[in-house]
Amino acid sequence: MIAFLFPGQGSQHAGMGKNLADNFPLARHVFEEANDTLNFNLSSLCFDGPDEKLKLTEITQPAILTVSVAALRILQQETGLKPDFAAGHSLGEYSALVCSGALDFPDAVKIVHQRGTFMQEAVPVGVGSMAAIIGLTSDELLDVCKNAAQDQIVSPANYNSDTQVVIAGHAEAVERAIGLAKEKGAKRAMPLPVSAPFHCALMQPAGERLAKVLDAIDVKPMQCPVISNVEAVPNQSSDRVVELLVNQVSAPVRWAESMQAMLDLGVERFVEIGPGKVLSGLLKRIAKQAKIENVQDAENVRAISV
Repeated sequence: MIAFLFPGQGSQHAGMGKNLADNFPLARHVFEEANDTLNFNLSSLCFDGPDEKLKLTEITQPAILTVSVAALRILQQETGLKPDFAAGHSLGEYSALVCSGALDFPDAVKIVHQRGTFMQEAVPVGVGSMAAIIGLTSDELLDVCKNAAQDQIVSPANYNSDTQVVIAGHAEAVERAIGLAKEKGAKRAMPLPVSAPFHCALMQPAGERLAKVLDAIDVKPMQCPVISNVEAVPNQSSDRVVELLVNQVSAPVRWAESMQAMLDLGVERFVEIGPGKVLSGLLKRIAKQAKIENVQDAENVRAISV
């Protein structure tokens, strides 16, 4: 069995998608569709930057989605490969839902542009932060967060592997958690260069605004199950897509569990589709034996075995 994986925020870089657009008319069409839907030149930002603008959450999210969908469309056109399961890390779940047929691409790119805006506006810059903690168990980290909170919010945001967890919350609480994690023996505990504390309770206002946008969207029948970030189990019910996406904004991303779920279901081959190789690196920590391929340029597409 085969699973398609789609990256989230942090995988962006100037130049992404340009090789695909230069080599395939279908990829150019995807970028033009994004430009027309958003009423600004997203493709130029993807191809040329500047990085400072590409890092803005409301730009990053539609940019990564568009590159991922362009790569997906080319992979489908050139190989005919179809996934048994799809999954995406945070923002990447929208790419996975496009892959499954649940969301039309123009709807998805419009939603994630708004999602990025809502998430950025939910917490003023500097009030929240995130940090990566490496080398503690989940239970140890929960204990760290509980002791660091002190009437503020700090909690696990991304369970990326057994020993790599990202935390999010009020900046002061995250700073206290970094210190406590080091005292507990964490190999590394470091703040991340993000503009907001994603996937924690501080994002609740963003989820409420997003719910109104999603309620107006037509969710179509799903052609393959998507492993949701919130539950880490396959979902193939269109009726549950909106609820899971709203909850995802303030709930932790259960990525390690999602990968393990697919392995347990018999997935032997994983294809990461979109910019970067972040998810491939995480999967190698979870399952060294897993077969992982990447699709982000023409050379990658031609190297894929059918």
